[in-house]
This record gives sequence, structure tokens and C-alpha cells, in this order.
Amino acid sequence: MRAPPGRSAPGNLGRALSPEGPGAELLRSWERLRSLPGGKRLFSLFIGRRAPYTGSIRAVVQKLEPGRTVVTLVDRHSVRNHLRSVHAIALTNLGELSSGLAMLTVLPSGTRGIVVALEVEFHKKARGLLTAEGQAVAPAIDNLPDGDVESLATAVIRDAERDLVAEVRVRWRIGAVDSSGADPVPGLVASG
Repeated sequence: MRAPPGRSAPGNLGRALSPEGPGAELLRSWERLRSLPGGKRLFSLFIGRRAPYTGSIRAVVQKLEPGRTVVTLVDRHSVRNHLRSVHAIALTNLGELSSGLAMLTVLPSGTRGIVVALEVEFHKKARGLLTAEGQAVAPAIDNLPDGDVESLATAVIRDAERDLVAEVRVRWRIGAVDSSGADPVPGLVASG
């Protein structure tokens, strides 16, 4: 649950999270849609429209809260490889989606972030329904005017038997939004 205004979120070194960080609209949309019939799928389609490559795997967000997500992927022909299992890049996409949503929900107002490194460790062939659990901690932003900081988001992907299939670690570069309103680094997610 998001820290109340004026309270610190874990890992944020004493700085309160603004309710208007980059993930605030995302969380509001989730809250509006999640309990409606087909709402989780509709929300997931919305994410896929905003990030078409991510949408190509047709994953479904099952849970979204600040710093934590649960996203599922159904094993089907379009995400499979020649070994009759889910393709490594589809798994990577699932892990990046889950960890990325977790990170977006904890970015403070006035910041932006971009993925700068991604590491995946595969443990077993992926078959059947897959569940990715993403986690992120609010980055420490005390010195952002002097430069960017890096923050780690992770996802663990398990199969229907709860066996570990893959672990995804995503390093983000977090920086302050340019005061002119212009985004000096194209592709960065921003809020102001």
C-alpha cells in the first residue's frame, strides 16, 4: 500500500512519496478497472497499447500495488519456441513488464526512469500458466539535482506448480525531470 502523504515509503530514505508520481495514474486506472468484469484484461490491454512490444505477449495484470505486481502469461503457440516451451524472450518480456510496473508505481513525482540493464536467469523450461511477481523499492532521491541514481526492480517467474522458472533483474536509471519540461533523454517515463 502506498505510504500516506508525508510518510516515507520503505527504501526512500525519509522522502515522502508524492501521490502524483509517474505511477499514480496507472494505479488509479487499476483501481477503477480491476474489480469490473474483464477489468484486469482491459487494464492489461491498455498497458499493451501504451507499450506495443510488451503487449505482444498478452500478459494479464492480476495485482498492482506500489512496489509489487503479479502478472500472468498463458502458454500458447504465439509465445512458444521450437522446444515446445515458452520462448526465453517472452519470459524476459513478462519479467520486465512485472518489474517495470512495480518500479513505475514507486517513482516519486518529478522523476523519470529508463531501463539501463536487464539480466535473466532461466531455471527450467517454461510451460503452462506462468506467474511473474515483480518488486521494486522507491529509489533514494536525495541528490537528484546533482545527477541520476540507479535502482533495481526484480521479478520471479513461476509455473503452475510454483516451480521457479526464471529470475529477472532490471536496473533503472532514475533522474529528475528537466525543469523546462523537455525530456532530454527520449524514451524516459516522466511525470511532473
